[in-house]
Amino acid sequence: MNPLSPKQRGHSWRWWITGLLLLATTINYMDRVTLANASVRVTTELGLTNSQYGMLELTFGWAFAIGSLVFGFLSDRIPVYTLYPIILAAWSSAGIATGWSHGFTEMVVCRTLLGFFEAGHWPCALKTTFQLLDQKDRTMGNSVLQSGASIGAVITPQLMKLLMTSENDSWRKAFFVVGAVGFVWVLAWFIFLRPADLREDPKPKTPQSGGSIWPILKSRNFWAVALLIVGAQTVWHIYRVWLMKFLQNGRGYEEAAALNFNSLYYIATDVGCLLAGAASLWLVRRKNDPHQARRIVYALGCILTSFSLFIPWLEQGWLLLLNLLIIGAGALALFPCYYSFVQDLSNEHVGRLTGILSLWVWAVTSPMHQIFGAIVDTTKSYDRVLLLAGLAPWIGVFALKLLWPITKHRAVHPSPEPSKI
Repeated sequence: MNPLSPKQRGHSWRWWITGLLLLATTINYMDRVTLANASVRVTTELGLTNSQYGMLELTFGWAFAIGSLVFGFLSDRIPVYTLYPIILAAWSSAGIATGWSHGFTEMVVCRTLLGFFEAGHWPCALKTTFQLLDQKDRTMGNSVLQSGASIGAVITPQLMKLLMTSENDSWRKAFFVVGAVGFVWVLAWFIFLRPADLREDPKPKTPQSGGSIWPILKSRNFWAVALLIVGAQTVWHIYRVWLMKFLQNGRGYEEAAALNFNSLYYIATDVGCLLAGAASLWLVRRKNDPHQARRIVYALGCILTSFSLFIPWLEQGWLLLLNLLIIGAGALALFPCYYSFVQDLSNEHVGRLTGILSLWVWAVTSPMHQIFGAIVDTTKSYDRVLLLAGLAPWIGVFALKLLWPITKHRAVHPSPEPSKI
């Protein structure tokens, strides 16, 4: 008897697997934000400047860029069932090793390995949602997938409050515990899935595509998405990396209060992410084209991140914190739209396109952290860059307007609906 395909397993089964991907994203972000949550302690104990702290994020980002390209191509060649758990176990090991770092060089090596292997999560996850979900469901599915970033970022500060004691090096335990969680996910992956569950059926070639990725890379649509993700990435990661330092050193909050707010901030980002998916579904059900619905939702997210304009005039207090929550909700709402735009480009090269775009955006935006650190060391203020980061997503609105005209057939390579694959 032939194994059932993902489409034959039923609609509810697809969403359960999407939930497993959410957990992978949760673990991905738990490993990633552990350093940010312990940033004040780590930089103090290791004697790092803000510029050196920014360098850690620069090396992470450039490694992530290279890993995105490598795993983007591998995910189109190696079965995701095999590749995905290997990648997750590798980045979890790098996270554990970070807890043994005793100097800047060791920290750089660990963050580099973490960035390289964490990059493999997104091509694998998007390949899976692309195989499982129809076009009308993908923005919601990608919202569920992306919301794991917020969940991980919410859990981590509270976990670190329990693990970080008055002992100077107690932050190391957080890296050990968070890294170990990844191996639990690997076990769950092999328990709940079989190789046949993620087996791709042969996809028919269309005369327009010819199986080549080059027409996509040269298209205006691709470059619209490439510019869009630069803006979205900037606001999300500037706030991810520097929020704790801004709250503690920039506005004078105690560590415990800053950790508590950090969890609340990522709850707000999760709400924004899920609302983006729900809003897209709502617009589509009212006869809006799925692509146009994403453009509308993306623009609404930009409006929310633009609340960064108020940061320089807000001191410690509830107005500042509320403003940051609004920015966070808008920042993560941008990403489900971005993932769906990528999936609109082609049905044959989802993994490779994800990898190429990740290589591009991490290479371009990662140096911002070191530049930001140097600005803070000089000016002793975080306000100006946080303000500009909140306005960066508007690049995507203008790029879509100028480079991706709204037409009846938008995909570079027309293809059958995923349900027919």
